[in-house]
Amino acid sequence: MRSLLIVASTALAITIPAAAMSQARHASEEAHAAHMASEAIAAPTRTPANVERDKYRNPAETLAFFGVKPGNTVVELWPGGGWYTEILAPLTKAGGGTLYVAAPWERGLNRIKEKQAADAATYGALKLAEFPATGAGPQVPDGSADVVLTFRNVHNWRFGGADNTANAFKQIFAMLKPGGTLGVVEHRLNESDDAAKEEKSGYMKESSIIAFAEAAGFKLAEKSEINANPKDTKDYEKGVWTLPPNLREGDTDREKYLAIGESDRMTLKFVKPAS
Repeated sequence: MRSLLIVASTALAITIPAAAMSQARHASEEAHAAHMASEAIAAPTRTPANVERDKYRNPAETLAFFGVKPGNTVVELWPGGGWYTEILAPLTKAGGGTLYVAAPWERGLNRIKEKQAADAATYGALKLAEFPATGAGPQVPDGSADVVLTFRNVHNWRFGGADNTANAFKQIFAMLKPGGTLGVVEHRLNESDDAAKEEKSGYMKESSIIAFAEAAGFKLAEKSEINANPKDTKDYEKGVWTLPPNLREGDTDREKYLAIGESDRMTLKFVKPAS
C-alpha cells in the first residue's frame, strides 16, 4: 500500500509542474502574438485615415479575442478597402503565416490588387481567392485555415437572401481546419426589432448570425463587447451608413452622427468542432 501511495504522489508531483509549464507556454505565446499584433497595428504602411478609426474598431483587442497568431493561416473575407488587411498582411508576413483575402472574383478584390501593385513588399505575399466560391477564381483549400475573419460583412450576404447566407457559412466551415476559429464582427440589431430590418438596414441580430453559423456546424465559443457602442440608436432612415465613416446624410446632423461614432457591433467567436 505504501508503495502505491509513493507512486501516486510522484505522479501528482510530475503532473502539476507539467500543467504549470503548459499554462506558462500558452501565456508566452499569447504575449508574443499581442506584441507582433501591436507592431503590425503601428506599421508605417497603414493609411493614416484608417489609423484614426482604431478607436472604433479596437484591432488589438479584437485579434486577441479571436486568437489570431502570426504563424496562422488566416482568411479575411470581403476585405473591401483593406482596413484589416493593412494589419493582417504585415502580421502574418512577420510571423511566417499565410493570409488569404477572399471576395467576389470580378469586383471584390480590386482595391487589394491596387495595394499589391503599390507596395509589393507588404502585400505581395497575399493570396487572392474567390468567396463565395463559384469556380470563377481560385478558392481557399478546404481544411487549410486556422482562422477565418469577417468584419461587418454578414449583412451583405443577407441582402442576397437566406440561402446565400447559409451557403457562405457552409463554405467558411469547409475552409477551416478542425478546431479552427471563425471570428465575426457585425453591426448589431436589437433582438426586439423586426427581423425584416436585416434586409435593408445593414444591422443583423446576434441570434440570426448564431443560427446561420450553428446550422453550418459551428459552435459558439464566446461573445465579447469589445466593439459595442451604446450611443448607436439604430433607427436611421438610411441605415447603418448614416453613421461614420459613410455619413450618408452629408452635412445634415453631421455633428450628431460624428458624436455617436461608428456602429454598435457584436463580436462573436465560433469554433469548428475538432471531431
